[in-house]
Amino acid sequence: MLHGKSIWELVLEQFEDLLVRILLLAACISFVLAWFEEGEETVTAFVEPFVILLILIANAVVGVWQERNAESAIEALKEYEPEMGKVYRADRKSVQRIKAREIVPGDIVEVSVGDKVPADIRITSIKSTTLRVDQSILTGESVSVIKHTEAVPDPRAVNQDKKNMLFSGTNIAAGKAIGVAVATGIATEIGKIRDQMAATEQERTPLQQKLDEFESSFPRSSRSSVWLCGSSTLVTSTILCMVAPGSAAQFTISKSLWPWLWLPSLRVFQL
Repeated sequence: MLHGKSIWELVLEQFEDLLVRILLLAACISFVLAWFEEGEETVTAFVEPFVILLILIANAVVGVWQERNAESAIEALKEYEPEMGKVYRADRKSVQRIKAREIVPGDIVEVSVGDKVPADIRITSIKSTTLRVDQSILTGESVSVIKHTEAVPDPRAVNQDKKNMLFSGTNIAAGKAIGVAVATGIATEIGKIRDQMAATEQERTPLQQKLDEFESSFPRSSRSSVWLCGSSTLVTSTILCMVAPGSAAQFTISKSLWPWLWLPSLRVFQL
C-alpha cells in the first residue's frame, strides 16, 4: 500500500510551478533592492517583498490543504476494501477463505449476512428467502436493496438498476448467495472511482488561476517587448541602487513594477 506524501513534500510541490518560482525570485530581488534603499523609504521598501512572500505562503497553504483533502478521500475509500472472501476452488470441495486480493474473475464466491463483498459478483443463486445489500458507499442509497438472479435487459443500466450484481466493498445486510466474480481490484466499480480520484488533475490554487489569467491577457506578439522592457528596468534599477543609492527613489515605481512586467514574458519558457 502506498503511503501518503509528507507535509514537506506537499509544500515543495507548491513551488514547482514556473510562475510561482518567478514570484519567489521577484521577492528575493525586491528584498535586495530594498536593502540598498536610504532615507525614509528604507522601511517601506521591504513591504513589497514581504507581501509577495505572504501571497506565496498563502498559496502553498491552500495547495497543501487541497491535496490533503484529496488524499483523505482516497484513504476513506480504502477503508471499504474487503480483506477476505469465501470461494469455491476446483482443488477443494468445500468453501475456503482467502484474501480478497487473491480472488480472480471466474472464481465462484459465496457471501452471507455480515460479509463485505470481496469483488464485483454476478449472482447465480440465492440460498435464502431474500438477499438484501447495503450499497450506500457506491450508490448513495439510504436503505438496503433487494437483489435477485434475473438478467438485466439494459446493458447501459446504472449500478442502482443492476439487481443481479453485488459490488465490491458493499455489505450483505441479510441473506446468503453464490455468484461468479466478474471484476476485481481497480476493475471493480469502487476501484474505478478511486482510480479516477487519484488520476484527477489537481485543482489550481487561486494564485495560480490569477497568474494564468494575467499571463493570458498578454498576446504573444507583445511578449518580446515586455521582456526587453523588464530586462532594462531591472538592470537600470539594480545599477543605480548599488552605484548611486541617492537616486534610487526616482526609480521606485519602475522597481515595483518590474517583477510583474516579467511574468508574461517569462511564461514563454514554460509554453
